[in-house]
Amino acid sequence: MARYILILVSAVLVNNFVLSRFLGCCPFLGVSKRTDTALGMSGAVVFVMTVASAVTWCLDNWVLRPNNLGYIHTLAFILVIAALVQFIDIAMKRFLPPLHAALGIFLPLITTNCAVLGAAELNSKQGTGFLESVFFSFAAAIGFGLALVIFSGIREKLAHADPPRCFRGVAVALVTAGLLALSFMGFSGLDRGLERIMQ
Repeated sequence: MARYILILVSAVLVNNFVLSRFLGCCPFLGVSKRTDTALGMSGAVVFVMTVASAVTWCLDNWVLRPNNLGYIHTLAFILVIAALVQFIDIAMKRFLPPLHAALGIFLPLITTNCAVLGAAELNSKQGTGFLESVFFSFAAAIGFGLALVIFSGIREKLAHADPPRCFRGVAVALVTAGLLALSFMGFSGLDRGLERIMQ
């Protein structure tokens, strides 16, 4: 249990995929203007990242490595992620049309979201077990969603502000993202401290 708490704290706060590893910055900046779309994207990323991790772990450990096909694992991972995103796209279009319309092009772009592929690649490189890999990907997706929702809340407030002309639009968004990343740096070392406490 302690191992999973450490994974959760590390993936969500200390090594946040967006704010520390800088993976998934495109949807982070593109879908963060409104909190409701940020929540929808977060849910989609949590589902895709968690299920993709489970499927890619099985594919990597049961098919690719035993048959010495490790050199195509990135291609195989992208195909799995693309199939899952297509499933999400069809389901949202059918059951949640307003959210599907709000997410627009960014929903299919989860296929190329480097955070989803990065989680699968990290699990493959670290050689962790099935449950640990799936939980790590789930925690990383929660961290992605947390950063996205916080950022969208700040951007909604900034929409009512009157910054200098040179800071309007993307400039203030990038400065805000940088400040948010700096604030998350305050969590560095938290995972090592928890590890010492739990021993």
